[in-house]
Amino acid sequence: MYKEILRSIDNIEIYPILSLILFLLFFVGMFIWVVNTPKAHIEHMESLPLDDDDAKKKKP
Repeated sequence: MYKEILRSIDNIEIYPILSLILFLLFFVGMFIWVVNTPKAHIEHMESLPLDDDDAKKKKP
């Protein structure tokens, strides 16, 4: 039943192709962002959970 409904929709074959392209573009974009992120930024972000400076500034 569902196959017949989907077959009756015009140009339905484009949707799986678009989904795959969007999926690949997202992960390629994330890979490029990770590779191009400066190492200083990554080191700053990884030390944030252990950094007590913010906690000391908030306490009077």
